[in-house]
Amino acid sequence: MGRVVLAGLLLLAGTAPLAAQHGNSYEFGVFGGYTRYDPAFGLANKMGGGARLGYMFGNVLGAEVDVLFPSEYTLGTSTTPIDPLIGGASLVLNVLHAERNILYILGGYSLLDFSTTAPYNFTDNGVHGAVGDRIFFSHNLALRLEARGIYTPNTKSSFGVTSATHFSASVGFAIFAPSSKAKRSDPEPATTAAAGTPAADPDPAPPQPVVAAPLSAPDADGDGVPDRADVCPNTPAGVRVDTRGCPLDGDHDGVPDGIDQCANTPAGALVDAVGCSADSDKDGVPDGLDRCPNTPTGTIVDATGCPADADHDGVTDGADKCPNTPPGVPVDRAGCPIAPDSDGDGVPNDVDKCPNTPKGVPVDATGCMILFQPQVAPPPVPGAAPRPAPARPTLILHGVNFETGKSALTTDSYLVLDQVAGSMVANPDIRIEIAGYTDNVGTVAENIILSQGRAAAVRAYLARKGVQPTRMLARGYGARGPIATNATAAGRAQNRRVELHRLP
Repeated sequence: MGRVVLAGLLLLAGTAPLAAQHGNSYEFGVFGGYTRYDPAFGLANKMGGGARLGYMFGNVLGAEVDVLFPSEYTLGTSTTPIDPLIGGASLVLNVLHAERNILYILGGYSLLDFSTTAPYNFTDNGVHGAVGDRIFFSHNLALRLEARGIYTPNTKSSFGVTSATHFSASVGFAIFAPSSKAKRSDPEPATTAAAGTPAADPDPAPPQPVVAAPLSAPDADGDGVPDRADVCPNTPAGVRVDTRGCPLDGDHDGVPDGIDQCANTPAGALVDAVGCSADSDKDGVPDGLDRCPNTPTGTIVDATGCPADADHDGVTDGADKCPNTPPGVPVDRAGCPIAPDSDGDGVPNDVDKCPNTPKGVPVDATGCMILFQPQVAPPPVPGAAPRPAPARPTLILHGVNFETGKSALTTDSYLVLDQVAGSMVANPDIRIEIAGYTDNVGTVAENIILSQGRAAAVRAYLARKGVQPTRMLARGYGARGPIATNATAAGRAQNRRVELHRLP
């Protein structure tokens, strides 16, 4: 009997070529189903039958309702059978199209009505999800296979569970019928005369070309791309499309080429319904690309629509009276350079080679500390004995300290030595002797070695800061040449020092 039914359905479907896309069409179906209830319900797995009705909005999305009637159950000695019913409403998403198949997934609401006989006299609400396949025999007839899971988060049963999960599998036939939206009218057949006699027409009209869509390739939106290959099935009339049936948009502004009156709109510009861009502040930069949309009229702007600033000094070109200010130079409101002096040494930052000079330290024209004040010999006095030559220029490095009994510099010494290094680099003609001194505590040999090590540590630090080593000598003098008494702790602290002596 089943073979006879299948043969009849195939005859009804005709011999039209197969097609797997059915936008804007109804689906009618009957199916047989196998149901496995949650084990807590105590119901055996049984077969049943059902029906469904669906509608495809396009080639991808559809909606449907279905109902499944599992076979009746007889429990114990009860004479009243249990006749469950499972109904569902779903959204259907076609995920894969082929010539003979449409693979789909669906999800939606389920209603499970069991019986009026205790303990099955309750109705559950649930959600379901399913996967399935339609295997087409023809354009209008398909075999439909589906596996579905149903979840009830709050069952009303009295079986000791709060939620339940059921499963069903079904196989059946689906028949597709186009809606009025998808139908096309066929041209009236031409009236022919008797065989061998030409048809009489006293006023024949010129022949008109007739383009008829093949029955195997329907094209619902008339864009020239068959529905089975049309990814955009609802294209407006007159719009140019690509091979997928989607509107062409050469400038990517969201307006199809057939409607776009401004076909070369820059990417990112806001456009109106005909694809043309607006410019609210009239600065020549379209809205959407304009980062400064409220620029005053007449202002010179850059490519982003913001006031131009060619020298990047923060003053726009229209107000900049010094338009070629070098990069990084501070300017006033008119865009002209100002001469800041961050360290307050009297030398502007743009020429200050030693920008972090401590306050109160005398500096030269480059902003670096003056290491050696000029020594001026006193004028000779007639008839008097010649005066001694001035002592060689000397600078005591106050603030340069070492770890106790060692030649390692402490970190608080770096600030002073950085200034010395900056001055030496800025004055390459100066050569120095770095002289180390100690107090008289310890042996002479120990003090000579310690003072030599400290002088060498200072020389090494200055070399790392860019001073050529050949411009520096390091010598240790031990306890020689005290500048204070060694009888007190304060005097000994003054004697432990590093001096710079200028060399000729």
